[in-house]
Amino acid sequence: MPFVECIRLEKTLPCLAEPGKLIVIGRPSRTLDGLLPLVAAVAPNVIAFNPVGGTLTLRRQAGFITFYPDKVMITQVLNSEEGLTLLQEVCTLLNQCWEHRDTIQPVTHAKRTPRPLDVWTLLPQTNCRQCGEATCMAFAFALLMNKQTPAACPPLAADAAFTERSKHLYALLGQE
Repeated sequence: MPFVECIRLEKTLPCLAEPGKLIVIGRPSRTLDGLLPLVAAVAPNVIAFNPVGGTLTLRRQAGFITFYPDKVMITQVLNSEEGLTLLQEVCTLLNQCWEHRDTIQPVTHAKRTPRPLDVWTLLPQTNCRQCGEATCMAFAFALLMNKQTPAACPPLAADAAFTERSKHLYALLGQE
């Protein structure tokens, strides 16, 4: 039996971030609080998870999907038809997580995507350009977008003074 029978389209609002697009708000047939830790554990595009507040935000190609215990909001949607399709896909994701709940280790702590500044503070900050980027901050952005790997930074790899930073950087990027 599925966890959520459906997510009903409740309303649409104009998307302020992208004029001409919509924010779609859906109401699940059942509260989601017990399921969000499972989704946070398996979704590759988690931006933030707050287990205390019961919210989970995922990045999608154009915009975000935010889950609350009693609603789902999707930004930068083209029209109502696309909104209905996306709500159905979200319903499928939720039910797949529920089906596999015995094999998923739920996330129980707050989680958020690292920011460029979080990454930059772990870099040598020399702007040496040996990685091919103009600055260490540009390298930090490239790391977060998976266009570079920490190994592309010669000072980070070669200097023993950066060994601990390097370990933290790999852990932060989930590349341990």
